[in-house]
Amino acid sequence: MTTPPPATAPGRPAGAAPPGRPVRVAVAGLGWAGREIWLPRLAAHPAFEVTALVDPQPAVREAVRATHAVPLAYADTDDLPADAADLVVVAVPNHLHAAVAARLLRRGVPVFLEKPVCLSSAEAALLADAERDGGAVLLAGSAARWRADVRALADAAGGLGPIRHVDVAWVRARGVPDAGGWFTRRDLSGGGALVDLGWHLLDTVLPLLGPATRVTHAVGSVSDDFVNDTAAHAAWRGTAGVAGSVGAAGLVGVAGSGTSVGASIGTSVGTSVGDVEDTARGFLLTDGGASVALHACWASHEALDRTTITVQGAAGSATLRCTFGFSPNREPTPVLTRTRDGETVRLPLPAEPIGTEYDHQLDALPGLLADPASRGAAVAEARRTIDVIERIYRSARAGAPGREHALAGQRDR
Repeated sequence: MTTPPPATAPGRPAGAAPPGRPVRVAVAGLGWAGREIWLPRLAAHPAFEVTALVDPQPAVREAVRATHAVPLAYADTDDLPADAADLVVVAVPNHLHAAVAARLLRRGVPVFLEKPVCLSSAEAALLADAERDGGAVLLAGSAARWRADVRALADAAGGLGPIRHVDVAWVRARGVPDAGGWFTRRDLSGGGALVDLGWHLLDTVLPLLGPATRVTHAVGSVSDDFVNDTAAHAAWRGTAGVAGSVGAAGLVGVAGSGTSVGASIGTSVGTSVGDVEDTARGFLLTDGGASVALHACWASHEALDRTTITVQGAAGSATLRCTFGFSPNREPTPVLTRTRDGETVRLPLPAEPIGTEYDHQLDALPGLLADPASRGAAVAEARRTIDVIERIYRSARAGAPGREHALAGQRDR
């Protein structure tokens, strides 16, 4: 039997912390992202208090609980009392994102869901229904848009006149994640580089075009030249060992039993051959006449991992060169330039340590949690993003009907 949601003061959304008290947070999923990204930052942030952990593996739960001195730990989000946290950060494998978040939302528990928010339009609808029925807010989004250099690019783009075209690329030299594990298994990840890196890129670029902008056409292609090449694997993430590994039997058992948290994010779910794309390219047209070229790539022949965003407007262009994510194989310094009338100038950027964008994202969460206007906003953005991803996959499938590997499992998208 679950505990009903706590009563809130009039005018305060469910989950919003009373004034003067930190937001109590539970972290669901204790793999690499949960342990290395979210827990340390939440524990160090004065606006949050980590009150509970959720993971199906006892050894993982207890090890992390001891390390971070978290008072409560559970095997399943269904076991988490609704009054134990004001917000649950869901950091489980991709295929469980929507299901876990929806179960919590229906119980009236607010959720922060990292990308990908969903893997299909049907999952987006599931989240929308759960948010409405449970009365709790869903917060989500990529941390990339909170980077200082990305925000500076957005400011610069505001002075370029009407936007005509955006070229966005995240190309890794050698960065196939979790080789042989869930990241490269389509049934668990939902896709390859397009779902992983492409979500960050779309979440960064689409807001530049305006919230009302609609993508009317999308074409694309995918390839898988590197996904099963051991030389292309992302060794910089290291191995999770006992604290992050999960056997295939454990995954099947959890999913089959209806358990709502799924499995830890680790580096080993068997040694299956990857069946996702390592590279995706797309071209989009919008109802406002702007176009977007997208390139998401886990591995390539480049020497460095590089993210490039160029915004072309009627009155000039701006280009950001940097490296998203945590790879040490990166551009040494982000560079933002603006070009007008044949003259290119370098614009100032603040220096930020790697990963600071996640801190900025956490800075904003308490305000979003307390704002009634947040209700429905994350789902609306996720619908637009997943719609583009689905259409690129459909186009790639139609353009290469004989290619069964990188497009396996995409027939219904």
